Amino acid sequence: MLGVPDLMHHKYVVRDGQDVWTGSTNWTDDSWSREENVILTVHSSGVAERFTADFEQIWQTGVVAETGFVDPDPVRVGEARVRAWFSPGHGEALATRIAHRIAKAKMRIRLASPVLTSGPILGALCEAVSDGKVDVAGVVDGTQMKGVYHQWELNGNSEWKMPAITRVFHGAPFTAKSSMPYGQGDVHDFMHAKVVVADDYVFTGSYNLSHSGEENAENVVEIQDEGIARQLAAFVDDVRARYEAAPIP
Repeated sequence: MLGVPDLMHHKYVVRDGQDVWTGSTNWTDDSWSREENVILTVHSSGVAERFTADFEQIWQTGVVAETGFVDPDPVRVGEARVRAWFSPGHGEALATRIAHRIAKAKMRIRLASPVLTSGPILGALCEAVSDGKVDVAGVVDGTQMKGVYHQWELNGNSEWKMPAITRVFHGAPFTAKSSMPYGQGDVHDFMHAKVVVADDYVFTGSYNLSHSGEENAENVVEIQDEGIARQLAAFVDDVRARYEAAPIP
């Protein structure tokens, strides 16, 4: 597939128009044995239909920029309310949606992502941490975040993000995995899970919380369900407990 303007970053399977397997896990040995990841399985013809529509766009066009144009209409799956989001077609709307749910949270926000660079999401987190009314915590990949800081120093357009990420990491208990730098050896051991929990809303899939991710071919499943939100919040807390405080620019 032609990566224009960015990556084909999906990791999903649709089976018999009824089942979807998706998440953050690349199909590599290191992903299964060395990285933190989230895998989601959904038994729903409605959700499968949306993933199939995205796949057909990928298959027919072969160009990242021409995919992800599948409307994120809600589907009822058991007791849960589910939306399937795809980028780049709905990349900006997805980032805004996540930021909106973070801003609306009253009790709890949990986040896991290799990097945190999306403007809307970073801004909403910064405000939530500054307000101090919501329990906010998370985990990132420290090695990749240090690389982000270096890029920001070189790019004046992103300079405003430095104090924002400093406020988030200084004001809330965020930790970071010190992974092997990409390209130095054959080991890929990143903190690779991508999860946002905002009260009883969950967002999980292949999307790093980054601006470039909005232009990749990505998918995110949004779930409104108290039990699943509680389960994934506990997962984030378990992962972040393994590591030291996140690096601050």
